[in-house]
This record gives sequence, C-alpha cells and structure tokens, in this order.
Amino acid sequence: MTPRDSLPWALLGAGMLAMFAASASGTTRAPFLLEMARDLATSLPLVANLVAATSVSWAISGMIAGAGSDRWGRRPFLILGPLALGGAMIGIATAPNFLMVALWSVVAGGCSGMFTGVIFAETSARVGESQQGRALGWVMSGQSLTLLVGVPLAAWIGATIGWRGVNVCVGALAVASSLSMALTTRAPPRKTASSAGRPPPVRGALSGPVIRLLTMGIAERICYGLTVVYFATFLQSTYHVGLDTIVIPLGIFASGNIFGTILGGQLADRFENRLTIYALAMLASGAAALLLFGWRASVTMSVGLGFLYVFLNAIARPSMMAALARVPPQVRGTVMGWNVTCSSLGWMGAAGLGGWMLGLQGFGGFGPLTACVAVLGAGLALFRRRDLR
Repeated sequence: MTPRDSLPWALLGAGMLAMFAASASGTTRAPFLLEMARDLATSLPLVANLVAATSVSWAISGMIAGAGSDRWGRRPFLILGPLALGGAMIGIATAPNFLMVALWSVVAGGCSGMFTGVIFAETSARVGESQQGRALGWVMSGQSLTLLVGVPLAAWIGATIGWRGVNVCVGALAVASSLSMALTTRAPPRKTASSAGRPPPVRGALSGPVIRLLTMGIAERICYGLTVVYFATFLQSTYHVGLDTIVIPLGIFASGNIFGTILGGQLADRFENRLTIYALAMLASGAAALLLFGWRASVTMSVGLGFLYVFLNAIARPSMMAALARVPPQVRGTVMGWNVTCSSLGWMGAAGLGGWMLGLQGFGGFGPLTACVAVLGAGLALFRRRDLR
C-alpha cells in the first residue's frame, strides 16, 4: 500500500453500499409489517417471523460462500451475490401470496450471505494490517446506515409506493452495489507468500483462537441485538412513545452505532492488542445496559443512555474483526464466512433471550442479562489474550 493513511476509498464505498443493501433487504420491512399482513391475508406474527427464516439462510450461505471464495476467488461472490439479491427482492415485490414472499425472503437471505463475509475478506486483503480496523469499520458502517437512513427513508417512500415498491427500490440498490463491486475489484489484490497454496480444510482454519474470536462475536451480537430488536418496544411500553415520534429516538440510537463503529476502527489500528479494546468496550457497554434498563428517569435520559450503550458496544466489533483478519489469507474467506454465520446465531440468540426475559422479568431483566453476556465476551478476550493478537 502506499502511504499509511491511504485507504481504497472506492472499494470501501462499494462495500458500504453492498452492506447497506444486504441489511436493508430485511430491516426496511419493519415499518410495513401490518400492511404486509393485510395485503397477504396472514397474521402479523407470521410476517414478523420472516426475519428468522432469513437469518437461517443467511447463516448457511455465509459459511459456504466464505469457504468457496478461498478456493475460487472472491470476485464472483462479490458481483453475483448482490445481483442475485436484487432479483430476490423483485421476487418479494411481485409475490402473490405469503408462501412466495417467505420463499423469496429465504432466497434473499441466502444471497446476502453470499457476499457479506466475502466483503470483509476482500477488504482485509487490500489494506495493510495497520489499517484493517479502520477499513473494516467503514464497511461495517453500511449496516448502521440502514437503521439511521434506510428504515426512515423506506417508511417515507413506502407511504407513496407501498411495501412492494420499497422492495423494488432495495433490489435496484443491490444491483447498483453489484456494479460498484465489479468496478472496484477489477485489479486483484497483491499476493504475498503467505497467500500461496491450496486452502487447508475447515478444521485447519477454525483453530482454537479463531473459535474464541467467533464466540466473542456471538456475545457482541447478542448484546447489540438485545437492544436493537427491543429498544423501540422498550420506549413505547415504558414512556408510551407514539409511532409518529419514535423515529427521532431511533435515529439518535443508530447514530451512536455509526460513531462507535468509526471510532472503534481508529482505536483498533492504534493499539497493539486489539482485544483489550474489545474487552473494555464490552465491559463499559454492560455497565451502560444496567443504567439503560434500570434507571428510567425520563424518555430523554433513556434515549441518551441508549446512544451511550450502542456507542460503546459498537467500539468493540472492529477490534474483533481486525483480529479475525489476521488469519492466513488463504483461509480468510472461510473464517469471515463463519463470522457471518456466528453473527446470525447472535441475532437469533438475542431475539430468543429477549423474548424469554420479557416473559420472565420484563425489561427490568434486560440490564443484568446484557451485562452477563458482555462480561462473558470480555472474559474470552482477556483470557490468554496473547493467543488472539
């Protein structure tokens, strides 16, 4: 790479756009659950459960595509994955009934898994090790922008063209991201001595330290998902915030995730042991969770604590991802694919644990639950941390 501060901004922009499209394929459905249920003559819980079906196919395809990219190259997945996602979104938009919407949603999740992990592997291959935290942080911010910009924009556009029209727009965005990946990956990344040779089997890629890092990723996604999935419901049930005003608190919440991700990438490149940053951020976010769900002084205070919580939580992820990127290049796709799978497991775990805790103790139990998971993740990072450097 040229100077230390020179990053492949065109590639990072293409990666952000692709991550935005992948995340938008599911999250932009949130404002239209009732409309979809009426249009498809089905129940609200069935429509809401499309998220779980999408997560399963996303997890499976991410694992397969990551290993495949190590053997056949990353570019086919980066171009064809978003292109196929665009087709799947058109399928959802034109589906005549709920069964077809469900089938196309599963396909869309599989298409998203084809390229999300591969993007991280490709980005890692095109920047120096001292820049990986920042580069991966910028790519990950594409997901955060979906919450900040994508969902409100989808609701605004959907008021005119409906949920089917919004899916067409997301499909067009996915096709655009496919074109951008094609243009920014024409030149192959530089090969190094460590990248030569046939990829080892999966067992060789998933070493003990890698499995610990992946488990830390699950812990981080559970902590993130517990708040992302239930924050709006928490505000509505605690302070009776209406749908007409919930957008502003959610926007503030999402901005904390973006700022934390960018700062986390900067910190990951400035400190030798990146997992110390992960551990400290997780412990601090666990303390913030106790305040967020335990101290309900006012809606303004809760929104501010929500911003603080997600800001601290977001600092942790770039460090963990940068540590994962230190695996040998010939297995990086496999490892990043497994990271996508583990992220999906974390999301499903957050939804399940959150539902269980709501039935058991209500939102009062969310703080201790989140803090326990955060401490578990931090403990994994600090235990024999030199193995993870």
